[in-house]
Amino acid sequence: MRIVGGKFRGKKLVMPEDTQVRPTSDRAREALFNILGHDPELRGENGPLPRDAIVLDAFAGTGALGLEALSRGAEHITFLDNRAESLKLVEQNVKNMNARSSTDILRRDAANPGKPGRPYDLILMDPPYGENLSAPALSALEKNGWIKPEAIVVIEVAAKENVDIPSEFRLLKDRKYGAARLIFLRQNPDQYGDTSQTDPE
Repeated sequence: MRIVGGKFRGKKLVMPEDTQVRPTSDRAREALFNILGHDPELRGENGPLPRDAIVLDAFAGTGALGLEALSRGAEHITFLDNRAESLKLVEQNVKNMNARSSTDILRRDAANPGKPGRPYDLILMDPPYGENLSAPALSALEKNGWIKPEAIVVIEVAAKENVDIPSEFRLLKDRKYGAARLIFLRQNPDQYGDTSQTDPE
């Protein structure tokens, strides 16, 4: 697997030797960042995301999502995972991209993350498929102050997996790419109004 766009395009990612870490496929990653970069509803303060964004990569695994965001113009990435094996992969991939100065790597459980140093503009979440970790982690991150009110959250789950979206968030987009489903959310539904949509499959 490789970075598919931006300044690190074509650089190879160190991959896990076991099956406990399931990196986001190149296809799903490219689709995710194409949507972020071109959909006007998902723009950040400085233009298309992830440009200049402070990004959280929760359930980081190999770090592929966060490094893809950094490659495409994010200002800083924090990688969050509670598995030592995953964090070793992240550290190696960050080193290979010469990106240590733009990253933090934290061993924490996304469902019990503690307090952040600052809130984030863009949250990327790729929890293990089928374990119903998305909603608890999202609620914990929101309650502990990791998510800016205007932030975009993207969750990758299995294509047929049900996700209970916490009431603090509204659905923006819901798309399937092969075995993956990408769910785009924004915090504070009362602030932004009920204009959610679900894209057709």
